[in-house]
Amino acid sequence: MFAIYGTSGQMFQGPVEELRRTAAVSRSQRVRRVQSDRDEAERQDAGSDSGRWRPAQEGRAPTYQDAPASAQASQALQAYAQIQRPPDRHPLSAVADVMSRDPLVLAQDLTLHEAWAQLAAQGLGQAPVVNAQNRLVGLLGRAELQDLERLPAPDSSALVWRAFMLQPVSAAMVSPVPSVAPDTDLRRLALALLETGLPGLPVVERDGVVMGFVSRTDILRAVVHDPPLDLWAG
Repeated sequence: MFAIYGTSGQMFQGPVEELRRTAAVSRSQRVRRVQSDRDEAERQDAGSDSGRWRPAQEGRAPTYQDAPASAQASQALQAYAQIQRPPDRHPLSAVADVMSRDPLVLAQDLTLHEAWAQLAAQGLGQAPVVNAQNRLVGLLGRAELQDLERLPAPDSSALVWRAFMLQPVSAAMVSPVPSVAPDTDLRRLALALLETGLPGLPVVERDGVVMGFVSRTDILRAVVHDPPLDLWAG
């Protein structure tokens, strides 16, 4: 199920076939995927010093590195046996299976300068915009912040540029904006992304509260890393 939200609230709710007729938003800018908790865990694992020998320290619980060689070998065999067993996985078929949870959201009364700083800090190209009730009202990306028709002239005074950067996010965001429910079939999501040209959609609860973000990159990552993926055309 898809919905469209604007500053006045929900404007549409229905299947993807009806969404395509609304023509609410159509953009082709590429954005980076909202960072997920799993990505952070993978980076921490990759950067750990688990392969180095470390002596036991007073007050610290014994670790794998502290164990005798025979115990280490036993632990290694147990770990190897564990990875030989395929994990219990269910076919990925819904948006909730692949979406990034707890994404960056921007308050509509933030200044453009503050919003730009938050996007840059997390390396993101866009983020959902919410009102005081945390309900979706729009989408802001670097494309809007760098729109030549919106930017002051290069020779404008510092006061003009300051006034521009102190505008609220609501003055530059894309609104209304499509969204998707977490239980939506991934094939329907893919169709919506293809037809709107959007790289991703906010995931909202029934009351319009943003709970995640799902992008083309999320789907591709699931294809590569999380089989089985239930995307057979029916």
